Amino acid sequence: MIEALRDLVATQLAELITFFESNFDPLRDMVDIALVALAIYWVLLLIRGTRAVQVLVGLGFLALARVVADAAELMTVTFVLDNFLGPAVLIVVILFQNDIRRALARVGRGFSPRFSEREESRVVEEVVRACAELVRRRIGGLVVFERDTKLDDLIEAGSALDAAVSKDLLVSLFITTSPLHDGAVVISHGRVSHASCILPLTLRTDLPEGVGTRHRAALGITEESDAIAVVVSEETSTISLAQAGDLITQLDPARLRVALWDSFSREPEPRDERAEADDAEPAREREPESKSRAARS
Repeated sequence: MIEALRDLVATQLAELITFFESNFDPLRDMVDIALVALAIYWVLLLIRGTRAVQVLVGLGFLALARVVADAAELMTVTFVLDNFLGPAVLIVVILFQNDIRRALARVGRGFSPRFSEREESRVVEEVVRACAELVRRRIGGLVVFERDTKLDDLIEAGSALDAAVSKDLLVSLFITTSPLHDGAVVISHGRVSHASCILPLTLRTDLPEGVGTRHRAALGITEESDAIAVVVSEETSTISLAQAGDLITQLDPARLRVALWDSFSREPEPRDERAEADDAEPAREREPESKSRAARS
């Protein structure tokens, strides 16, 4: 058994040396390996922190089990794993269809028209100010930024608006007496394109306690596209940001502004006095409440 294994290793090593002697080209092979390494690194960045990592680990264990079964001559196990791992490409496409769609959208990023940095700065600032006002009034809200992936096939119902983004408009849309308060507001190309939209909900079961329907909708739309979603919770008066299936919670207006600029891969614009006042107002609203609690205690 040991001699047979030794002969097999020696034969494979000799074939490998012969292959390298006849096909090795240092420059070409270095470029080839570098491109493959960059592609693998890019894929790992895409799936980092997602369920795709767990699935890849599972597939890796199955591949390792196939090697062990073949070495131990477990014919039945080898047959089953061969038939399961054979259509591996199809399995990967089915399991990672959402991640592949987002990756392809990122590859094509830059070919679609984007509104100017100045207009983007104004839109971000209006959304941050609106979220600060919603927190102050304890009103829930959900704002979705459409990016390169069109959301027409992912949103249901909704009313078309095509209006300029402003704090007053966003707040008025989410007030409970508004007929359009239930659902999400979609911002596309720097304008409010739709309101009262129904979004797909995430199927994840590992979400923290207290995450409601708005948060599940925000995660759902970001799992299916490259959109960015901002959630204001009426129960906790906190702001959350969802992107690529990840949820950042417990944000205040100032941190939301930084998180949005990080998501857009831009440097934050200088804030004006009005924005700083909006950031500070929710804190001032909560300060008397905290003092009254201390007095009662």
